[in-house]
Amino acid sequence: MSNSTVPRSRAEADTGSPSPAAPATTTGPATKKTRTRQSLRVRFRRDRLLLLMTLPALVLVLVFNYVPILGNVVAFQDYDPYISDNGVVSILESPFVGLENFRRIFEDSAFWNAVENTLVLFFLQLVLYFPVPILLALLINSVVRPRVRAVAQAVLYLPHFFSWVLVIAVFQQLLGGAGLLSQLLREHGHDGLDIMTDPHTFTFLVTAQTVWKDAGWGIIVFLAALSSVSPDLYEAAAMDGAGRWRRIWHVTLPALRPVIALLLVLRVGDALTVGFEQILLQRDAVGPGAAEVLDTFVWWNGVRNQDFGYAAAAGLVKGVVSIGLVLAANKVAHLMGEQGVYKK
Repeated sequence: MSNSTVPRSRAEADTGSPSPAAPATTTGPATKKTRTRQSLRVRFRRDRLLLLMTLPALVLVLVFNYVPILGNVVAFQDYDPYISDNGVVSILESPFVGLENFRRIFEDSAFWNAVENTLVLFFLQLVLYFPVPILLALLINSVVRPRVRAVAQAVLYLPHFFSWVLVIAVFQQLLGGAGLLSQLLREHGHDGLDIMTDPHTFTFLVTAQTVWKDAGWGIIVFLAALSSVSPDLYEAAAMDGAGRWRRIWHVTLPALRPVIALLLVLRVGDALTVGFEQILLQRDAVGPGAAEVLDTFVWWNGVRNQDFGYAAAAGLVKGVVSIGLVLAANKVAHLMGEQGVYKK
């Protein structure tokens, strides 16, 4: 009989005896679960110090962000905080009224006025405020001298650290009835202007304050995104004959598109929050008809009028609508081919 032509392993050739058969491997569900448990155990043992470092932050988030969500139950109650000195006991002993608070909200004309003012401010800020950091970032990024670029970036970012009290005081000195603009108009024979108390221009005033204060923060974000763009792309576009505007349109803006999509989703999700402190400080000057937004509506009814269940219901409606806006905006980002806040 002829010898077999099947090649033998080196160990079998050296010893002259066949090598033991390899044990059969199983890939069933039990093996996968075991591997998953071992992987989690290994990763936990490897990262245990990092997990311990993040534990205090996790506790703070749970205590101050998630536990208070349970307090939304007062939206379905005629909540009275004076039943007991213990807030938990007050919640447990306050009578339930079902959806009565929500019925009152939808029948309240002041609530719909607050909704209208909030949406008008949001769309105005989305159109006038959101593009400003992008344009300023492109302008600063085009400056050749690094020192001039750093000074411009610092000057534009500085108002972000000012409180709203200081910002409104600055605008009062410029646009108030006794401000610089009114004094200049009177010196030239014209009537003075008091834009700070004009309800017709209040939305534009609030938008201008927001742009002046917070545009610098957006500039930092977009400049960080621009720093990741390879200079080779600009050189290749220039060699192909693309001018300055062509390079901005075909190289810079596509590089900024993921950041723009992410910030736009976050901005849309924050649509019903248009600046509580900023508007509350100016509410009495222009009246609630022009300055009442959802945040000030909740504060006025909950804190000032002591109608906590009614205010909690309004806040709950605002939160539910905001979640819906985030999901819708994130879906639009996915349709644009961007990641958004989270992946598909």
